[in-house]
Amino acid sequence: MGAFRVQYRDEHVELLVGADAYQQEGALTTFFRCPSDRQVVDSWSTRVASIRTDEIMSIRRLEGEIQPESAVA
Repeated sequence: MGAFRVQYRDEHVELLVGADAYQQEGALTTFFRCPSDRQVVDSWSTRVASIRTDEIMSIRRLEGEIQPESAVA
C-alpha cells in the first residue's frame, strides 16, 4: 500500500494512505489505488481522493511502511 504527502498552497499537509499513483484529470489531481502494486492507472484502478490541482504546492511519495504516529496533522 502506497502513501503520498500532499502540501497545499496554504502550507497545511495531508497524508494520503492507500494511494499508489496519481494523475491530473482536468482541474483535479486524482489519487488511485492500483492492483498488484503496478503503480499504473488503468481501468482496474480505484479512486482514493481528488484534490483541486491549483491548491497543491507539492506531492511526495512516501516509501516504506507508514506508521499511524507518522501521520501529519
